[in-house]
Amino acid sequence: QVQLVESGGGLVQPGGSLRLSCAASGFTLDYYAIGWFRQAPGKEREGVSCISSSDDKGYYADSVQGRFTISRDNARNTVYLQMNSLKPEDTAVYYCATRWSKCGSYYYEYGHWGQGTQVTVSS
Repeated sequence: QVQLVESGGGLVQPGGSLRLSCAASGFTLDYYAIGWFRQAPGKEREGVSCISSSDDKGYYADSVQGRFTISRDNARNTVYLQMNSLKPEDTAVYYCATRWSKCGSYYYEYGHWGQGTQVTVSS
């Protein structure tokens, strides 16, 4: 069974850090780009970051550039999103999703999705 499971969310104070994990089962992530998306209540789903399969290059939304870092561990079949200097506006449900080989710009280009993990940044 093909499955993506996100974990690592939680409640953190502004300026804090979290590391999200996206673990795959039932297939190998080696040939897939993995995107992280987020959706806050009443807002559209937005792309946060993506890592390609070929060169492990990370792409970032302007709003998280310099604060978030995406990485992958193919041996563990897992992709990570390190989030530093978190802000209240980062509060959202975070999802990971797959796309064959290269990163795409739009959420509908991605196939398998996880169930999401809640990130809340609040004092």
